[in-house]
Amino acid sequence: MKHFLLATALALLPGLALAEGPCCATGDLGLIVERATGSALVVDRSDHAAIGRVEGLGDMSHASMTYSPDEHYAYVFGRDGGLTKIDMLTQKIVARTIQAGNSIGGAISDDGELVAVSNYTPGGVKVFDAETLELVADVPADGKTIGLADLPGRRFIWTVWDTGEAFLGDFSGPEPMITNLGVVGKNPFDAVVTDDAHTYLIGLFGEKGVTAIDLWQTPPAPQRFLENYGKDHEDMPVYKMPHLQGWAFTEGQFVLPAVGQYALLWVDRETLEETGRTEMHGQPVFVISQPASPYVWVNFATPRNGVVQVVDSRTHEIVKTLEPGKAVLHMEFAPRGAEVWVSVRDEDKIVVYDTRSFEKKAEIPAQAPSGIFFTARAHQPGL
Repeated sequence: MKHFLLATALALLPGLALAEGPCCATGDLGLIVERATGSALVVDRSDHAAIGRVEGLGDMSHASMTYSPDEHYAYVFGRDGGLTKIDMLTQKIVARTIQAGNSIGGAISDDGELVAVSNYTPGGVKVFDAETLELVADVPADGKTIGLADLPGRRFIWTVWDTGEAFLGDFSGPEPMITNLGVVGKNPFDAVVTDDAHTYLIGLFGEKGVTAIDLWQTPPAPQRFLENYGKDHEDMPVYKMPHLQGWAFTEGQFVLPAVGQYALLWVDRETLEETGRTEMHGQPVFVISQPASPYVWVNFATPRNGVVQVVDSRTHEIVKTLEPGKAVLHMEFAPRGAEVWVSVRDEDKIVVYDTRSFEKKAEIPAQAPSGIFFTARAHQPGL
């Protein structure tokens, strides 16, 4: 494989001393969640190949992960409260702790020194030393904590389902500084930081609308928008909540899933006014921007989850419909957008497509795959 050839080439250079142990490049690597077996598949993106498997990760039914800034380590957040640190070079677990009874995601600080986890049971956020996984701070909450994301300056932001509040935590000093940003709406179900770390967007389940918090404003204050969307339509049952970390930001727009509807909503980033709507195949779950292009890719909730649609953000029109297989759960792009990897849970495979031709490039066997996480995420704020 290409990344192992690098170590061999470097070893031939005169006067260059290499550290002991495995040495390879990490930029082509990634992990794919295998939710039914508590494992993660290690993949080489350029070779379209599985190169290993890490087991013993616990309940991976809603697992997510993030990477250290040097791409050396992955931090896996399991549904059972497990926080696991994986060495991407040795493909082994180097540290693991069960830090809660039920957790729903996490984030790493911009300097790579702190890892934070948001918890359902008990609620709140716990912050750990990224090197040792020793507890640094325990911030309680009056309910389920969701939408945790990193911000510049060793800060994190999150919301609480039960109280409808958002909180900003600053961990840059000797003691954490926690600021209540106020009520953002009823039952925030997820949230995401925009690609420029300017805005924190919060989806609401208990009422119509979305809340934006301008993170460059002092102090940051919640602003509601899209409060009337869908009021002229009867909502369908919500079979799977949309994932806001899959919201797209493209062509000066936010692209949002309409909860309970077969539609995408297009919103001007500056005015927060709705500018369009696209009728879709099903209820959108992930809406993800293809890098270096005007296109967004969308997958859907059960029972219409065997399809992926591609939408042009300039015209708001569907330009391609693909059928990768039964139960498409996630998509991940190569860093420059040349290809997309699609997990097909019920057919135990990953399908790789060329994003220009839409031709299938590869299939990779995997055990009930869901989330796909390439190491390039190490360099993106809010992921």
